[in-house]
Amino acid sequence: MDLEARSLQPNVKAVLLAKLREYKSDLNNLKSENKRLASANSNQAARDDLLESGMADAMSVSANQRGRLMMSTERLNESSDRIKESRRTMLETEELGVSILQDLHQQRQSLLHANDTVFLLLKVPYRLHLLTGKFEGKDERKRLMRKGGRKNK
Repeated sequence: MDLEARSLQPNVKAVLLAKLREYKSDLNNLKSENKRLASANSNQAARDDLLESGMADAMSVSANQRGRLMMSTERLNESSDRIKESRRTMLETEELGVSILQDLHQQRQSLLHANDTVFLLLKVPYRLHLLTGKFEGKDERKRLMRKGGRKNK
């Protein structure tokens, strides 16, 4: 086109060459716009690929975290159950210990009473007092005899 326009008459030639330069300028602008859009589309495609793979990674990470969270929750529940069971066992043991101490106290009282009774019946001049660990003599025996072998309650 450029060659044909140069071979024409000068008055027509100037107008055609001006239009030709304008068309070439428009063509160059359109080419650069096309490259820019193609580049943006390829960048967008690459970006979408990255995001899709990132989303897949995020989903697998999320699933992994969810699994670990569920395992941790299960272990926590099991530990809580063991603590509750241990507490229940501790309370039962405490109740049993209190019961045993009460029984031992009653048995001790029975033994002390039996000791006093035997002391009076045998009229032993001296005996070892179970509470104080001291020997009691005849004076104590006389005092007990005056009471008639009964304890004040």
